[in-house]
Amino acid sequence: ETVESIREYGVLVPIIARPKEEGGYEIISGHRRCHASEKAGLENVPVIVRNLDDDEATIIMIDSNLQRENLLPSERAKAYKMKLDALKRQGERTDRTSCQIGTKFRADEKVAESTSDSARTIQRYIRLTELIPELLDMVDDKKLNFNSAVEISYLPAEEQQLVHETIVSEAHALTVAQAQEIKKLSQKKELTDDTVLSVFGNKEDSRAKVAELPEQNTKIPPKTSAKTLNIPMERFEKYFPNRTEAEITEMFFKVLDTWHHHMQKRRGQSR
Repeated sequence: ETVESIREYGVLVPIIARPKEEGGYEIISGHRRCHASEKAGLENVPVIVRNLDDDEATIIMIDSNLQRENLLPSERAKAYKMKLDALKRQGERTDRTSCQIGTKFRADEKVAESTSDSARTIQRYIRLTELIPELLDMVDDKKLNFNSAVEISYLPAEEQQLVHETIVSEAHALTVAQAQEIKKLSQKKELTDDTVLSVFGNKEDSRAKVAELPEQNTKIPPKTSAKTLNIPMERFEKYFPNRTEAEITEMFFKVLDTWHHHMQKRRGQSR
């Protein structure tokens, strides 16, 4: 599609490059446009040449890549981490910890300025880079939900391996509540084969198969008698692209509240 568009309209957004010390130029942003132009038979493309240091080049490259649609969670996580590290090296004021419960102003706030994600969400994405490859692949394949993965990312690699093996052997989805319990066991140095299995075995909501992986409503306590409605996350993705489960849930209920208020107003007018 890019090749056909370039054949018809040319390259509308210039490629960004920087001079190399040994001569020539290095493309910073626009690799796909350059490659598509070659396939389209173009001999020249518009280029903006800038004198950029490594960190400036990294930030421009990441911002360009983040505009792509359908980024995998692992790709977004690595991109955010690269940009955050570059901003830190540029002297942004930062704290050294990352957590799920909110952060003070720091480099992640700067990253958030150019994305649709909040600083808190960005830090949670970056936590995914602490996962072992097997678990990170499960996140990309939607066999491990985002919030559970963030909790497990705090475990040492050998304990993450244990969790992965248990998920595969038990063929059960890992809920957020289970992931939080496993994290607590790890912090108390009590995480073993038996305790991991007990976490899976004692939770009623662990019956879902990995292949189905419904998103769990973490606001409903375990073993509650309340009725639940399971809707696959895929149903929401076109309405709330690149959003976490928690953000989608919050936005979903805001929409419902607006609709409910509108319907009440209409009923009042009809009277």
